[in-house]
Amino acid sequence: MKEGWTYKKLGEVCESLNGLWKGKKPPYMNVGVIRNANFTKDFTLNFDNIEYLDVEEKQYSKRKLRAGDIIVEKSGGSDKQPVGRAVLFDKSEGEYSFSNFTSVLRIKDQNEIYSAFLYKYLLYVYLGGATKKMQKATTGIHNLEFQQYLNIDVPCIEMGVQQRIVERLDSAFENIDKLKANAEKQLAEAQTLFQKSLAKAMEPKEGWEEKKMSEIYDVRDGTHDSPKYHETGFPLVTSKNLRGGILDMSNVNFISESDYNAINQRSKVDVGDVLFAMIGTIGNPVYVEKEPGYAIKNMALFKVPEYHSGKFLKYYLQNEVVLSKMQEEAKGTTQKFVSLGYLRNSIISIPPLPVQQRIVERLDALSENIRKYEEIQRQIISECDALKQALLRKVFE
Repeated sequence: MKEGWTYKKLGEVCESLNGLWKGKKPPYMNVGVIRNANFTKDFTLNFDNIEYLDVEEKQYSKRKLRAGDIIVEKSGGSDKQPVGRAVLFDKSEGEYSFSNFTSVLRIKDQNEIYSAFLYKYLLYVYLGGATKKMQKATTGIHNLEFQQYLNIDVPCIEMGVQQRIVERLDSAFENIDKLKANAEKQLAEAQTLFQKSLAKAMEPKEGWEEKKMSEIYDVRDGTHDSPKYHETGFPLVTSKNLRGGILDMSNVNFISESDYNAINQRSKVDVGDVLFAMIGTIGNPVYVEKEPGYAIKNMALFKVPEYHSGKFLKYYLQNEVVLSKMQEEAKGTTQKFVSLGYLRNSIISIPPLPVQQRIVERLDALSENIRKYEEIQRQIISECDALKQALLRKVFE
């Protein structure tokens, strides 16, 4: 607590309202319902993906959002992103309410506490990790212990001081957000540049051949069974482990040696092969550079012969022109997929091995330069977030 400031419990200065549940009694109102998905990573609201629903009028009359309300995410979090995010609702027009995964804090006395000041303070509370200690996890979903949350101490200082603090923080945050937005733009442009270079490199030229994938590669897939998981054993890699051109083993499940051997009878991975996600998020090809000690599930395995380059195939499958076509032609409703037969019959334009190798060398060099550039931009973004936290700590501690 800051010396010289007075404090009250959050539940003393605000009334709390629970979100909507599914009502059955007419008449209905068509309203925009704020959900967790509308919370942005910068703790604002994204109205582009608002869902409009017919809401029971009696429910809505008690839960119509007002400008100055603070919406708190109280359910649906995870280990990586705990619940407790707060956003300020600042629209004065339109019909809006909020889902039952959220609650609303409404200030009782506008002369006692300024809503924008309280929002900044609750942002400080969340970023400082206090709400992480108020988590209750059930079936993998995190919920906020809301009574604990309402019991936190909030500063109630002279209104003019609150407003000046908000003005200064808003001004500083605006400059930080501009710097962060520019870094994010640079990240996007770097990827666009790489994709343009990749598409140009993969344009068929004289001497290239068109062939079915199965005429060049042995195209297989991993197991579709669900073996029993163990605390230790052999890793079972799925498409969730294919990220950004690398194999991410940080969240892998383990299977027994017998299941591992059974899966590898049909789909053993070797150095030089290419892995490819064929279910859900289609793509994310990974070239296998290190001796594997894992089995695979629900993904394609391209076994590359010695007279072809696995890295060339990886870049070919990374090309947005190729991926877009696959995604358009994918089957399935709830979860898109491309079949093993589809991949085997897909046509690839491919040059002789020496040309493949020269293309790979150029793309490897470009990829490394872009990786370094992206690392700098991500560092800027991280420092922007850290600077906001430091400013909040300076004000409230």
